[in-house]
Amino acid sequence: MSPLFKRCCALGVVSLFAFGPAVLFVGGAQASSNKTTPYQTTRKNAGTPNSDVVKKNSDGVIISYGDTAITYNAPSAALATLGDALFQQNCASCHGTQANGVPANGTNGAYPDLVGLGPATIDFWVDSGRMPAANPRSVEAARRTPRLDPHQALAIAAWVNSLSSSYPYIPDPNLKIAKVSDGAALFALNCASCHTIEGDGDALALSTFSPSLRQVPAFQVAEAIRTGPGNMPRFTGNLSDYQVNDIVKYVTTEIQHPDNPGGFGLGGLGPVAEGFVGLALGVGVLALVGFWVGERD
Repeated sequence: MSPLFKRCCALGVVSLFAFGPAVLFVGGAQASSNKTTPYQTTRKNAGTPNSDVVKKNSDGVIISYGDTAITYNAPSAALATLGDALFQQNCASCHGTQANGVPANGTNGAYPDLVGLGPATIDFWVDSGRMPAANPRSVEAARRTPRLDPHQALAIAAWVNSLSSSYPYIPDPNLKIAKVSDGAALFALNCASCHTIEGDGDALALSTFSPSLRQVPAFQVAEAIRTGPGNMPRFTGNLSDYQVNDIVKYVTTEIQHPDNPGGFGLGGLGPVAEGFVGLALGVGVLALVGFWVGERD
């Protein structure tokens, strides 16, 4: 084997490790935003009715499914009429009167088609305040104070789902059985690369960003994991409901309510920033002591 061939092989291996995760992330993000990609249903307890428990109404329509970790509930069909009115007032100017992404006198595909996305997707965007968008032309919608209350968000989700029933439904995590230690490991493996290990969020490419997880309720954390909003990959078959429940527990406890045994967490900036603070204070105190001793002499 020639030295040149050995060098090429080594370069290929290095490139795979250097760029492989980025390629996988981009591919996952594209798949999560591509509506034609079917929702993962081959694994049991992965956010779809392929679950331990499935409940139907008298007409045979699934109204709830899940397991002991997370229960997914359909918004009440009785809310659809209210949701229709709210959608026409707040959403139709961009997404069209039929939620198909075609506004009046607009271009097909100019805005996202919402039909068939599932109640959890619609509820997440509306209840987190990202929609209705403050600026429809912005690269990424930021979380803000919601214009509509949770009841109204569910109503809109119910109406959109009435156009074409889909999944996932609205998740209700059972945090009492969740394991924080497992959630911490899963978060570090699947989430920290974008949201940072402290959950503060960070800048991504092309003027996009991963948001902070500090003020996010438990059900919205589960909604985000299962639906993959924006640039976030959609975690379906690779995370079970029990694993998602563990991550939600970790986010809503250790990240949102950190325990700082040292007494002052300094915002979780990390050892380097904390070291600079300690150095500045330490050197400053020593300088003052030296100045005071010198004045006494």
